Amino acid sequence: MTRPSSPPRRRHLALWWPFLPTDRLRRQSPAAAPDDAALACVEAVRGALRLSAVDPVAADRGLAPGMTLADARALLPELVVVDADPFADHGWLEALADACDRYTPMVALDGGDGVTLDITGCAHLWGGEGALVAEVEARFAWAGTLRHALADTPDAAQALARFQHTPAASEAAAIRRLGVAALRLDDEIVVALRRAGLKTIGDLASRPTAPIAARFGEETVAALQRLLGEADQRLRPRRALPALFFERRFAEPIARDADVLAAIGELAGEAEAELVARDRGGRRFAVRLYRADGATRDLAVESGLPLRDPPTILRLMRERIAALADPLDPGFGFDMLRLSVPALEPLVPTQLQLEGGTVSEEAMVALVDRLSTRLGRGRVSRVRPGDSHLPEQGMLTIIAQDAAPAPVAWDVPEAGEPPLRPIHLFDPPQRIEVMAEVPDGPPHRFRWRRAQHDVIRFEGPERIAAQWWRRGQARPRTRDYYRVEDVRGRRYWIFRHGLYERETADPAWYVHGVFA
Repeated sequence: MTRPSSPPRRRHLALWWPFLPTDRLRRQSPAAAPDDAALACVEAVRGALRLSAVDPVAADRGLAPGMTLADARALLPELVVVDADPFADHGWLEALADACDRYTPMVALDGGDGVTLDITGCAHLWGGEGALVAEVEARFAWAGTLRHALADTPDAAQALARFQHTPAASEAAAIRRLGVAALRLDDEIVVALRRAGLKTIGDLASRPTAPIAARFGEETVAALQRLLGEADQRLRPRRALPALFFERRFAEPIARDADVLAAIGELAGEAEAELVARDRGGRRFAVRLYRADGATRDLAVESGLPLRDPPTILRLMRERIAALADPLDPGFGFDMLRLSVPALEPLVPTQLQLEGGTVSEEAMVALVDRLSTRLGRGRVSRVRPGDSHLPEQGMLTIIAQDAAPAPVAWDVPEAGEPPLRPIHLFDPPQRIEVMAEVPDGPPHRFRWRRAQHDVIRFEGPERIAAQWWRRGQARPRTRDYYRVEDVRGRRYWIFRHGLYERETADPAWYVHGVFA
């Protein structure tokens, strides 16, 4: 009898850019400050300008985030100051996280200056953890100062990257030697812990948890347990993991669109084999291109029905590239490509006609896919009948590629009869003035858009009750619809809003649509 295998030991790689805002400024705006000048970012806090970030030169001269600008100027008069831009900093961190996606899809942001990678089961692809870390250091050398650490939990990895200053014999020993600031709690709690004589994680871990929770709060115990790996902690990736993904790495970066499409075709063939084995298809296929300088480019195509045919996928990708407002910028070339299938769906059976060929719905879906790829996903719509007795809710306009089977069928008039309702409805219905023999009778004449229309024929009424189960502040009213024809042969769909005397003393009339 064999014992069930235990789950693999999880490993995490933490990356921390301690000077991210100033590193971003030096690379995006080299003219902001000379290379040897001290640089700092400032922001207004309670009416005073304070430093929000400093560069290594300023840090070596004694400046730190949180200082007032006046104190910083007193210490370093030649300090170069730039307004803080947290949105640009976040975008920079997002770009760094996108570049980390080449190592593992399990990537999460940590605060405003860190990224954590779950490298469980993928470090061997790079020759081990040491080789992976060396490759990451070389890859991000252009991004500025980087500190990193490996640990079993995300919190431990980030704590070691941010607060470890001297090496230790083991990971556990290194964590216990960290100061209580590694718990990353509020400053008041950290100060209280230090005043109580609990200066390191080891000091805190040696005490019973109940008194700690009672004095310093449950969050202190929870943070300690996460740091020591005693609580179940999973990394939450910034993007949902796809159901399937396939990669291709290149010894020499590629730059031509033809080479990119050829690689996509090869990966589409691998995806087809896996989808055939699972008897599934995909409606969305996403491609991420990784440039040699760390930048990424994304392409995605969608289909109205699940598919797995490589030529169809490749044709949609080719049209997507041709429809780009800006062509693909390979820079120094793409050294990696990933094809993802976010979700799998059962394939829709294809009905063949007796004379051969598929039904017209297949051709319609193919046309919708081509138009959506060229014009944009939200620019092609499809009309579907809605499951409601209210006319304005009986027809829905949705994105064509999201069109699911309609819950109800269209109302089809009898052979030789005109349509029951107009194709186009006014939203909202337009008010009209009506003359009738009796208040609850059919219209004989109405005035709409400053023109008078004499009614010679009418059909109705078609009574549509209000949604009584959704009564709110206003009392719902019944509608009586009439199909009318004027002396010029034009046909309208008008209704009286409210029953005379029972719901209102003066019912209003509206035109809701015009028959073609």
